[in-house]
Amino acid sequence: MTFDFDFPIDRTNTDSEKFDGRQRYFGRGDIIPLWVADMDFAVPPCVSEAIYKRAQHPVLGYTLYPESLYQSVIDWFQTRHQWRIERDWILMMPGVVPSLHACCLALANEQEGVIIQPPVYFPFFSTVTNTKRRLLLNPLQQIDGNYQIDFAELDQQAAEAKILLFCTPHNPVGRVWKSEELRQLLRIAMRHDLILVSDDIHADIIFPGHKHTMLGTFASEPEFADFIQRNLITAVAPSKTFNIPGMGLSSLIVPDAQKRKKILQTMELLHVSNHNPFSIVAFEAAYRDGADWLDALLQYLDGNKQFVRQFLAERIPKISANDAEGTYLLWLDCRQLQMDDHQLRDFFIHRCGVGFSAGIIFGKVGSGFMRMNLGAPRKTLQTALEAIERELK
Repeated sequence: MTFDFDFPIDRTNTDSEKFDGRQRYFGRGDIIPLWVADMDFAVPPCVSEAIYKRAQHPVLGYTLYPESLYQSVIDWFQTRHQWRIERDWILMMPGVVPSLHACCLALANEQEGVIIQPPVYFPFFSTVTNTKRRLLLNPLQQIDGNYQIDFAELDQQAAEAKILLFCTPHNPVGRVWKSEELRQLLRIAMRHDLILVSDDIHADIIFPGHKHTMLGTFASEPEFADFIQRNLITAVAPSKTFNIPGMGLSSLIVPDAQKRKKILQTMELLHVSNHNPFSIVAFEAAYRDGADWLDALLQYLDGNKQFVRQFLAERIPKISANDAEGTYLLWLDCRQLQMDDHQLRDFFIHRCGVGFSAGIIFGKVGSGFMRMNLGAPRKTLQTALEAIERELK
C-alpha cells in the first residue's frame, strides 16, 4: 500500500487547535501553522477503519480496556524496541502530560525536588510548579551545535531531588540519546536513588542512522536490573507516532508494584479515566497494524528534514536548523537575525505569516530559537520558507 503525504488536507473548521486556534494564539488566523505538535497527514487506514467499525454500533456506553489493548502495547515494544513489558506493569492513562503530573503527585512530596533539562517541552515546567514540587534545572549544553547532558551538574542536582523528568527522544532539540549517555544517566540516578520518569512519546519517530533505546532494556544488564525494576517509569503512546493525539490515551509502564499502586490512587482521587471507545480501538489498531504506514511516514519526514536544512543553508543562511535525530520537530537557531524574542515572534507572525513555537517557552536557554513542525506536506514547508526568504531580502 502507498501513502500520499503530499496530499493537502484542509483542517480549518474542524476545531483543530493548530489551525482554528491561530487567531487566539498568534493574533491572526491566516498564518502557515507549523507550531502545535501534531501532523497534517491522514491517520493510518487501519485506525480510520477501526473507528468507523466501532461507530457502526449505536451504543457508546461505558467501555472496558480489553486485554487485547494491553497486548498491543506488549507486542509493539517487543517487536519495535526489543523491550519486554509485562502485562501487570501497564497503566492506561489519559495522556502523557497527565501521567507526568500523576507521577509527581504520587511519588514526591511538596517542595521535594524534580529535575528537568531545558530547553524542554514546556509542560515539564508546569508539571513541577502545578504540583508544588521544587523545580531544579539541569540545562542541556550546546557544543558545536549538538546538545548534550551536563552530567556533572546533573549529579549535583540529583543530590537534592526525588524525581528526574527525562525527555527521550528530546523535544525540542531532537536528540536521540546514545546508549552510553543513558548508562551514565542511570548511574547518577542509581547513586542518588532518583525516580526516573521517562517520556518516550516520540520513541518511534527516529531518523536514519540513529536508534532509540528504551531505558527499560537496560534491565538485561546486571548493573541496572534492580534499579530499573524499582525506580523507572516510562510514558508511551501511539499519539505522536500515528498522529492521533486528539484521542487522549497513553500508557505508563511501571514495573514496581508499590509505585503503580500510588499512581493509581492519585488518579482515583481525581476520578480520572479515559475509557473512550474510539480512543481504545484507535490505540490498538495503530499498534497492531500501523507499522507499514509508520515506515513510509519516516521516509517522508526525513525528506522534509533534508529539504528544510538544505533550503536554509542555501537561501536563508542566517537561520540554521539542527540535524534532528528524532521527533518531527526542527530546532531553528535564529540568533544571527539579531532580534530579541519579542521581535522574532513579531517578525515571523506579522511579516512572514508563519507560526512557529517560540524557543523561549522551552526555557530561558531557548531564547533566540524557534521550533518548527515538519509534519506537513513539503509544499507547505516550502511556502513558509519562501515567505521568510522574501522578508529577509
